[in-house]
Amino acid sequence: MLDLPTIRPHVLSMATMYQQSIVLFRLRSDDGVEGIGEGTTIGGMSYGPESPESIRLAIETYIVPLLRLCDLSRVAETMLLIEKHVVGNTIAKCAVETALLDAAGKRIGLPVSDLISGGRVRSTLPVAWTLASGDTKLDIAEAEAMLEARRHRIFKLKIGKRDFREDIAHVASIKKALGAQASVRVDVNQAWDETTADQGMAMLADAGVDLVEQPVAGHDHAVMSRLSARHRIPLMADEALHGPASAFAVAATAGARVFALKIAQSGGLRAGRDVAGVAMAAGIGLYGGTMLEAGVGTAASAQLFATLPSLAWGTELFGPLLLSEEILEEPLVYRDFELIVPNGPGLGVSLDERQLDRFRRV
Repeated sequence: MLDLPTIRPHVLSMATMYQQSIVLFRLRSDDGVEGIGEGTTIGGMSYGPESPESIRLAIETYIVPLLRLCDLSRVAETMLLIEKHVVGNTIAKCAVETALLDAAGKRIGLPVSDLISGGRVRSTLPVAWTLASGDTKLDIAEAEAMLEARRHRIFKLKIGKRDFREDIAHVASIKKALGAQASVRVDVNQAWDETTADQGMAMLADAGVDLVEQPVAGHDHAVMSRLSARHRIPLMADEALHGPASAFAVAATAGARVFALKIAQSGGLRAGRDVAGVAMAAGIGLYGGTMLEAGVGTAASAQLFATLPSLAWGTELFGPLLLSEEILEEPLVYRDFELIVPNGPGLGVSLDERQLDRFRRV
């Protein structure tokens, strides 16, 4: 487990992050091939039922004994056994499956994208940046610096901690300052009730905002459906999605026009692929989401997102850029508003052992 410092406080509706804690999982199969995976969540247990500590516990206590019974080159069979004996714990499962796929790719000299699909359809991914200081002037300055550096031109604002009118005034000022050169979206992280969401979504649409992420509780599909039907601004599901079954439920109730696809929340890359399949079959747009993973988890997400035929809303794979320290030997490359998808065997990344020693939790 590593505790990595962030470049600034990251303010969400339910928590403020001053560091990111990640769980790295490494396995070595009988043929000597090593695979790596990452399990990361947001804001301790403020975001969901898993924490860094519980992810580590689930892997060490319950999943590793199962792995000792398996041929680790048989990824689907191994994960089927884990699914049978470990309920929930999607982030822990994602970390393990990622390591299995990384090893499988290294074994045959192919990137993970080739293992989970028919190969990638894009080699770069547009990347959004989250403005989360809560200070309008600081957020505008940060966004303008990102545009000048050709780093990001999609910006998401975390709102929901203050009165919604104050939040929307903040967002509207930023959109006005950035104008047509940037797409502005918001993430409410389930902080609103239906009445507030009704008012807020209308006001955000009038301000020129392009997308509203999870304005209400993710379990309340009926409210999501009503809001989606009433407003021209698209509603994006995030916390409502926990794998293919929940994706089907949201699609069946027309609860969202966009899905935030997260491999950790889905339970792994293969389950994430299935969530994407539900979305595409239902005509729902896709956005590549993040749990603010460091380099390993971000590379894993990129491997999946590179295979998707449609990714109209871009991605949010900026996790490594929020950290002030790097844990990869060669950092991921961001250029001209896009992330270059690693093209080596497996995930295409390797760990910096010295950095692991520096930030390992004692």
